[in-house]
Amino acid sequence: MGPGPRQGRGIPERAPVRLFVMGEDKWRDFPAWPPPGYEPQRFHLQPGGALAGDLPVESTPDEYHYDPADPTPALGGVRMWTLQKYGRVDNAKLEARSDVLTYTAPALDQDVEVIGEVSAEIFFRSSLPYADVFVRLCDVDEKGRSTNVCDGLISLTDADDTTCATVQLWPTAYRFKRGHRIRVQVSSGAFPRFNRNTGTGDQRATAVALRAADQQVFHDPPHALPRWSCRCGRPPEATPSMGRGSSTAPPHRRT
Repeated sequence: MGPGPRQGRGIPERAPVRLFVMGEDKWRDFPAWPPPGYEPQRFHLQPGGALAGDLPVESTPDEYHYDPADPTPALGGVRMWTLQKYGRVDNAKLEARSDVLTYTAPALDQDVEVIGEVSAEIFFRSSLPYADVFVRLCDVDEKGRSTNVCDGLISLTDADDTTCATVQLWPTAYRFKRGHRIRVQVSSGAFPRFNRNTGTGDQRATAVALRAADQQVFHDPPHALPRWSCRCGRPPEATPSMGRGSSTAPPHRRT
């Protein structure tokens, strides 16, 4: 080891922000948070389970049935306990459920990095006033394996009216590789990470009655706002570009 600070050597200068960029799996230094060069970009939910930068066309809402007696489970992601696997996991079982909607973009032409805040604005309506909206950002590889990147949940108390649910997902630093696809999940829970919404408005920890609900997600021109937003930028050796052509998303879930 070389001489320490007491021998006249100061603390080495470092960038104010250091992030572990998942997907690339490397630590990188940045001058600020959010980093410069990562501009906000918006992607809209589309009919048929697609995701794109274009505004959606005329379409009927997607629907699913949420039953708190069989709540949508938490899979991977942030955990405050270790009884279940946390972090990035295969989302196949979760996305196969009838109470989970998925929206998938075409394959990427080049690597794309998402670094910074991530949010989603979903036009949503429930058959009950009390409902949750859970949104998850996923990375789908060339083999179709979907793994979670970040997610978030919001609780609504006026969900029986068409409402713009703004969901703040966890900030992230992630590289989507060329050939991969960006996917957004929409559901109404992640139990037991979040207490299940009973549909009654009662305190969740003590509620006894459970009410199932029919949920709708809108993505037509009058509701052109439904979108997820992130900060995208180019990796050091690539320029980000969304692939063209139709998405090969799995069959969209409906009731």
